[in-house]
Amino acid sequence: MTPPIRIALAQFDFPVGAVEDNARRIVELIAQARDEYGADLVLFPELALSGYPPEDLLLRPKFLHACDAAMARIAQATSGITAVVGWPETAGSVVYNAASILREGRIEQTYRKRKLPNYGVFDERRYFVVDPDGGDCVFELKGVKLGLMICEDLWFHEPFASTVAAGAQLVLSINASPFERDKHGRRDQLLEDATRGSGVAVAYVNGVGGQDAVVFDGASLVADGDGCVHPAAAAFTEQWLVVDFDPAARRFHPVVWQGDGDESRDALAWRAVVTGTRDYCRKNGFGKAWVGLSGGLDSAVVLAIAVDALGADNVTAVRMPSRYTVSLSNDLAAEQCAEQGVRLLEVPIEKPFQGYLDALAELFEGHQVDTTEENLQSRTRGAILMALSNKFGGLLLATGNKSEYAVGYSTIYGDMAGGYAPIKDLYKTEVFELARWRNTVGDPVIPVGVIERPPSAELRADQKDQDSLPPYDVLDTVLARHIDQEQSRDEIVAAGFDAAMVDRMLHLVRISEWKRQQAAPGPKVSRRAFGRERRYPISNGFRE
Repeated sequence: MTPPIRIALAQFDFPVGAVEDNARRIVELIAQARDEYGADLVLFPELALSGYPPEDLLLRPKFLHACDAAMARIAQATSGITAVVGWPETAGSVVYNAASILREGRIEQTYRKRKLPNYGVFDERRYFVVDPDGGDCVFELKGVKLGLMICEDLWFHEPFASTVAAGAQLVLSINASPFERDKHGRRDQLLEDATRGSGVAVAYVNGVGGQDAVVFDGASLVADGDGCVHPAAAAFTEQWLVVDFDPAARRFHPVVWQGDGDESRDALAWRAVVTGTRDYCRKNGFGKAWVGLSGGLDSAVVLAIAVDALGADNVTAVRMPSRYTVSLSNDLAAEQCAEQGVRLLEVPIEKPFQGYLDALAELFEGHQVDTTEENLQSRTRGAILMALSNKFGGLLLATGNKSEYAVGYSTIYGDMAGGYAPIKDLYKTEVFELARWRNTVGDPVIPVGVIERPPSAELRADQKDQDSLPPYDVLDTVLARHIDQEQSRDEIVAAGFDAAMVDRMLHLVRISEWKRQQAAPGPKVSRRAFGRERRYPISNGFRE
């Protein structure tokens, strides 16, 4: 009878560029998997040594040399356990996205990724090549043949089929697969189809943590050879996952496996933006954050995200009333800060705003008041918030949402000021949904009055967002069709939307690209996030 294989999946965060720290942690984790969990095999995520995605660090010889040297040290530390570690392998003048099998102090075998993604947030063909002589990687452990693959390889039929044909009884898949809404179901289906069709089990380990605008959710998986996909590991959680694999039955038996208590769309999206915010601050040396709190929905949600990410003691809210701010806004801002235990400062903007008006009065004489004066208020607030951030330290969080960024309903150098934008990839209707969901977890932290009041920028008397925009449920549907689903103007109109409204909104999307390209990064949660995933030219003569 073939004995079981104990496999440890290292669902941990390995920061980009931190080669020495990552190598040190990998060595420690290898020892822990062996000594504490009795593992025969330990799997690390894709490019764990360099972090993912290392981007143009891969163009620097010194960085690649550091990875080579660190990998040799890691190999020397393997004794009594087999480890699979992802890393950028240099071979002459080319670089491979590779994973090496380490055993008894040496690199026994190295697999080179065969399918390099070059869509969405991925840009692997800029840095890596496919080895023309490369192929399947099958090695033996305790008399069992194990196949090795890297992330994208699993999403194509041929690499998996050829690995199975080479004799693999279990396929190991190491991944750096970013989070996006509804992706978990596609992963589950992928593993079910692969295992059911082949009779070969799969162990799938994914990285976790925020990296600039990309968030990795972990949610690692194992699937038996009969197509049974076990419940995913808890998302957005660093943890050891330990299973025993029965080669005869081709089944997994969990030993250490923390599942997820809430895998709903809103729960996962909330944890994605909290993780992205927390890790962006942590990895860039910010222990504190600032939020301009208006009494409106967006800033209220950003404040709640910041508190969940950093703790109430590390977040300061700033209320900046103007001549157009109604008392309800001030009251709601104070109510939320009291509920969450956040320090609230007040800096009225009337004097600096009037100072701008006085300075420009002669030049503006004879011209009607318009959005120029409205934007001056927003830019006054932006300057105050940046001054507080500069003077006292901490990261200013921008509060704009995807609907506003899409149509330019935001002020460059004003409410767009900040180093990170937590809700940048959430449409306004999604922000409402997340606010309601967050209030179901523990004590409500976002005042009901914030959620129920009509959205307003409060830059003129009695202003409402829908004075300038369609209702958000209509606007967001049009934007999602155009941006996320890439539908044309004619397709959207054919779906029943008013042609004049669609033309106006798509025009606003097109002419607002210059703003978006200056916007702070924010965590990706959708299929088509602004920034590295959706890149349009600013100067663009194409019309839908």
